[in-house]
Amino acid sequence: MKRRQLMILITTALTTMLIAIGIPTLTSAPVVAQSNTNLLVSAAASMKDVLAEIKPLYQQSQPNVSITYNFGASGALQRQIEQGAPVDVFISAAKKQVDALEQKNLLVSGSRTVIAKNRLVLVVPGNVSGISSFYNLKDARVKKIAIGEPRSVPAGQYAQQVLQQLKIWDQIKSKLVFANNVRQVLASVESGNAEAGLVYSTDAKISNKVKVVVAADEKYHSPIIYPLAILKRSKNIDAAKNFSQFLASDKAKAVFKKYGFILP
Repeated sequence: MKRRQLMILITTALTTMLIAIGIPTLTSAPVVAQSNTNLLVSAAASMKDVLAEIKPLYQQSQPNVSITYNFGASGALQRQIEQGAPVDVFISAAKKQVDALEQKNLLVSGSRTVIAKNRLVLVVPGNVSGISSFYNLKDARVKKIAIGEPRSVPAGQYAQQVLQQLKIWDQIKSKLVFANNVRQVLASVESGNAEAGLVYSTDAKISNKVKVVVAADEKYHSPIIYPLAILKRSKNIDAAKNFSQFLASDKAKAVFKKYGFILP
């Protein structure tokens, strides 16, 4: 009996000593290998091409992080988030949508940052001539003008502001065709279904089927910025912060410049 008690005392003392000096014992918890992380990034449709090119660059340094993009109109993406979509990172084409989410306490405090800026331009199909200003939109030969739906598409909101400031909104309102996102506006002009449209300069740059008539004066519309924010409900906040930081890196900035975005 005394021999058994002595063995228990020795074992207990040895285990205590091993723990004290940091050597794991046979009963310590096993080390679990870090599993892959999936990030869902909801972003404005105008970011589609630039973010697609940035994705593999990011994954070179973070191979365990896979990114899924959800592109659409910023207003529609905002509603999805409010309805519980499991989004980790939100990139809007205007501050309005991010402000709304912040007011509902859905964002990680201090995670907001502006990653890029843009310009609004008037475009026409490549084979169209004779349109040299916004005022030509009043001409009888211009039947359809495509813009984003102002209530949910920031590009449409900016377009409405410009047309109202130029005092031609009421005169051309009957010609307007509203699209669900800025890429649909571009597609309408590319196909000739609309004789003109208002898109971002970055959208016009990726198309060889449209030409830019004029850029809108920035004093006529709200600042065109792309705020990023991380969602509180994200289960991958550290990875989301890392991705956000990468978008401000030199590698990412080079891609933003390539596609015509203006760096903040």
